[in-house]
Parts: sequence; C-alpha cells; structure tokens
Amino acid sequence: MNAVGLYQYLPIENEQSLVDVQIDRPEPTGKDLLIHVRAISVNPVDTKVRAPKNETETTPRILGWDASGEVIAVGSEVKSFAVGEQVFYAGDITRSGSNSEYQLVDERIVGKKPTSLTFDQAAALPLTSITAWEALFERLGISAHGEDAGKSILIIGGAGGVGSIAIQLAKQLAKLQVVATASRPESIAWVKKLGADQVVNHRNALDKELSGIALPQVDYIFCLNNTAQHWSAMANAIAPQGRICSIVETPEPVDLDLLKSKSATFVWEFMFTRSMYQTPDMIEQQRLLTSIATLIDEGQLVTTLNDVIRPINAANLRKAHALVEQGNTIGKVVLADWA
Repeated sequence: MNAVGLYQYLPIENEQSLVDVQIDRPEPTGKDLLIHVRAISVNPVDTKVRAPKNETETTPRILGWDASGEVIAVGSEVKSFAVGEQVFYAGDITRSGSNSEYQLVDERIVGKKPTSLTFDQAAALPLTSITAWEALFERLGISAHGEDAGKSILIIGGAGGVGSIAIQLAKQLAKLQVVATASRPESIAWVKKLGADQVVNHRNALDKELSGIALPQVDYIFCLNNTAQHWSAMANAIAPQGRICSIVETPEPVDLDLLKSKSATFVWEFMFTRSMYQTPDMIEQQRLLTSIATLIDEGQLVTTLNDVIRPINAANLRKAHALVEQGNTIGKVVLADWA
C-alpha cells in the first residue's frame, strides 16, 4: 500500500525528509480497526517528531496523528464499529501513523465521523478536539454543561488548531467569557468568528493586555504557545484559586512558586496519555469524539479546516509540514485523497 514515511530526521526543505514508500497492509486483531484513510491533517506534533536529529530508521517510520476514513475490517474483540462505517480519530503516537492508505487503530480512541462533514472537513478535528476537550473539561475542571457560565478564560494561541476548537467549546458548551490571543488582522477575524468575546495580542505582555481590556485576572488560562515565555504573565493574570493548563513543553524550568500565594493550579494536557499508557479509561476518547460529532451535526460547532492540499503524497506532505513549522497557520491544514 502507499504511504509517506521517513528514514532520516531532516529539515523539511530536504526532499528525503518525507518520502513516498510502499509498505505491507496490516491485518486487524483484538480491538483494532483497519481503516482506509481518506484524509489526514498535520499538527505541530508531526513536525516535532520529524525534526532533525541524529537517528536513522531501517524501515520507514510512518507519522500522522489525525485522519478520517472508512472501516474495512475489524479485530475479533471490536464492539463499537462495523465494516463500512466512516470514522475520525487521532491515533496513538506509539504506533504507525495515518500517513498511509490503511492504518490500524484501537476502537477505543476512534469516533464515528460527523455525518454532515466531508472526510476533508472531519480530518481537521480529532487531535485538536480531544486536546481541547480534555484540557477544558478534565484538566481545568470546567463544566461542559454551563455550570461555570460567566467565568473567564484566556486562550493563548487562539487561531491555531487547538485554539480554534477550544474557543468554540468554551463559548458554546461552557458559556464562558472567552478572551483569545491573536496578532494579525486575519487571525483576529478568525477567532472572533469562532466566538471569542475579546482579543488580545500575544506579542505583548499578556497581563498588561488583559488590564487594557479591564480584565486584569481570569479564572482559567489555556496555553497553546510558549509556556516559558508567557509564564510570568500567566502567574500575574490568573485569579486566586484559578487554573492554568498548557500543552507546550518548556525548554527551561518555570517558577511554580509564583502560583503559591494564589493557591492556583497548573496542569499539563497531552492527548496521547490514554493510548500511550493504555489507561483504563481509554474509551473516554471514543465518547468525546462521539460528542464532538453530535455537536458538529447539530450546528453547535464548526470544522476548523482552513486549507486542503491534494493528493496525499510526500511532496504535498512536505508542503504541509513547512506551513505548520512557520507557526502562524490559521485553523488546520488537511491533505486528502491518495493519487
């Protein structure tokens, strides 16, 4: 079957950084679904895993952690899916990825595709939706049923993939006052369209930006960009007993003592935790993807797709990686259809 893989970890400008390969089609066992991949999207995790390093692979490593497609075979223990069903999922970072025509994925981290979306539109959603849902409703402890209505949240990096769905969840489900960061006219327009009540510029000190809109402290902060750079401002801006969640690792230690007097909480979100450690609650990701699909089909949420590249091949995937590496993409970049 067709796939895009790597043997060396190289700069994306190098044609050997991602190459077209032929690999064997796998067979499902146990809880696995065999999925015919119809569309994929690219996330920062793809570029981070592919980033240059002094390692080589003897067999092609297949990246990719976002896809939509069709179930074509199931393992003997599968309970929730049947052949022919259309699905979307983010996969498992410890297994072969979605940059291949066919992929094995544990049914517990797969959802049925929103019926109102194309494969392209659906592929933009899984990883970012899981990340945003877990961060808001599990890590930060915000009610998904509006019980925290009126409280405030700052979403740092609002126009990116995770920010684009987090704004919608925070506004539509949690009924929060949403402040998103953006710095360009097009990204400001994007976050406002998705439901941000106010916009501040992450190129400036965010605590000062918040004071400038008469909101010096917020109840929640969701950091999607440069945790270390924004740490002091977040510590200043978080309300007493507030909560901060980040998805961005820090190259240097941050001073947790800044949160002590406020009894504030800091927590990480990593959407691969459940699949990586095979946690007993893995199926929660299937359930939350089902909820996302329902919300999409009911019109409460919209896809965050902003660009589609066809077909899926190494040259086009290199283009998508380059776009994501620039760090200023709006929404999601999707590749669709195998040549």
